Amino acid sequence: MTKGDRAMTVKLNELALAHARQLIEEGRFVADRRTDWSEHQPSAEQENDFIKGYGWSTYGLWYLGINDDRSANTKGYFEFPYGDFQRVHRCGLLSAEGRAGQYGHLDIEAATIELLKLMDKSTLM
Repeated sequence: MTKGDRAMTVKLNELALAHARQLIEEGRFVADRRTDWSEHQPSAEQENDFIKGYGWSTYGLWYLGINDDRSANTKGYFEFPYGDFQRVHRCGLLSAEGRAGQYGHLDIEAATIELLKLMDKSTLM
């Protein structure tokens, strides 16, 4: 599969984008550094606990990408995490932006840029 083929199978999760916008507008975000994501990203155990408690549809709200090549209701179906199941993290958005650009997911890259700008605007208020 080429980079272009992969870009076609992963699409923007519009529900997750709306969820992230709402969280940022409510002030539920962390303006951390790019390098913080490895520490702030939920662990596999935290992901499993969240899925058990809230289900797949709520879990999916925390991922800006959906991979149509994967089965729904699996972790592989959701890509580009941006938060810790409570708040949006700048470092998560920056990580998602970089990966989306690298793999040609232009809609996801644009969404992360939009969210980062919204976060910056909210930080200045």
